[in-house]
Amino acid sequence: MREIQCRLLVIGAGPGGYVCAIRAGQLGVDTVIVDAEPPGGTCLNVGCIPSKALIHAAEEFHRIAALSSTAAMGISAGPPTLDLAATMAWKDGIVSRLTGGVATLLRKAKVRLVAGTATIRDGKTVEVATPEGPVRIRAEVLVIATGSEPIEIPSLPFGGKVISSTGALALTEVPERLAVVGGGYIGLELGIAFAKLGASVTVVEAGPRILPQYDAELTGPVAQRLTRLGIRVLTGARAGGLSDSGALRVAGSDGAEEIAADKVLVTVGRRPRATGAGIDGLRLAMAGPFLKIDERCRTSMTGVLAIGDVTGEPMLAHRAMAQGEMVAELVAGQPRAWDKRAIPAVCFTDPEIVSVGLSPDELRSQGHEPLIGLFPFAANGRAMTADDETGFIRVTARPDTHEVLGIQAVGAGVAELAGGFALALEMGARLEDIAGTIHAHPTRGEALHEACLRALGHALHI
Repeated sequence: MREIQCRLLVIGAGPGGYVCAIRAGQLGVDTVIVDAEPPGGTCLNVGCIPSKALIHAAEEFHRIAALSSTAAMGISAGPPTLDLAATMAWKDGIVSRLTGGVATLLRKAKVRLVAGTATIRDGKTVEVATPEGPVRIRAEVLVIATGSEPIEIPSLPFGGKVISSTGALALTEVPERLAVVGGGYIGLELGIAFAKLGASVTVVEAGPRILPQYDAELTGPVAQRLTRLGIRVLTGARAGGLSDSGALRVAGSDGAEEIAADKVLVTVGRRPRATGAGIDGLRLAMAGPFLKIDERCRTSMTGVLAIGDVTGEPMLAHRAMAQGEMVAELVAGQPRAWDKRAIPAVCFTDPEIVSVGLSPDELRSQGHEPLIGLFPFAANGRAMTADDETGFIRVTARPDTHEVLGIQAVGAGVAELAGGFALALEMGARLEDIAGTIHAHPTRGEALHEACLRALGHALHI
């Protein structure tokens, strides 16, 4: 068996793993990274990136289709046609460019990439099954970055017409009827995309409303958009198995029914890959289904660290990346600890949702009455000129010090404002700091300025 020695071994080349490896390589740490799939993990290969490509293509198709039936802004168009297989090939091209780019960055940082399935033997030894044969890797420090996987419902196992988000991103034909089980961000992002491509979509959500991780004020515009797109939403409803005819069985407050569907997309969440691959053999301390870590991503075993989805909520690529960068610097001997105040959460529905920090309801649950400023895009010039005035920006602050504790937005393109929102919280901005900052005109970002002015009691444009 071929053997490799290294200072740092990273298991998993997703966003957290590859960022950790690249940064470690930049700092001169002898690093090896292992993954059976192309670098980039779920996010780059079958998650964040390909789904956003599909969402963009669906929006373009829907826009042209709308102009073919009703002229707007003096523009009309003929009926569009769709070749979903070609769309998916375009999406795959983007993925290939990015995975290739990550591989190039790893080589540039002098990181050795081993393609294969890893099995952890102990805290410093890993065996990898590669196409060329088994490889044993011995390392001084081990980083577990194994990510997460879709949760499968026992009554709806993946296969045939029942698909996960991965399967949805590999379809070459638009299903005439699509049932989406789960009204969270993954289900709604993909459900809206396929509705815009022409599918008849039904969403089945067990909870009382869609997108339960966001407050009702934020999700209201999305719910209205679902109605306009003709998407049927069943809340308080539980999906069972498939009937003999292949329909989806659903039990709700109004009784049981069967929903005819050509495909059933199950998006009820993801679970961490915190067992298997020899991880459970290490007997690491757990925090529920996740590996328990401290403020430096250290597990209960000396020399073994963990980052990304396997370590808990929020299970977001950008959290994993930040953890990976920190861990690499720790291994290189730099003093680091996790001190992030704000991790943006973005939902790429139509309209988009961004949430950073505390919502008004969360602050109230802590026994504090917040100072709130909300400014609608209906009063924003840039939103008007873009012919999409849906949504708003909302700021939440302490009433005594005016420190901004949360910023949320819902509207077209608001995902691009997430970094600025997070920066304000990380810098400890007060309402006066944002209100005193000149915001470019005409932009949607002006709504943040106006929301702060409104919270201070002197909004200018409303």
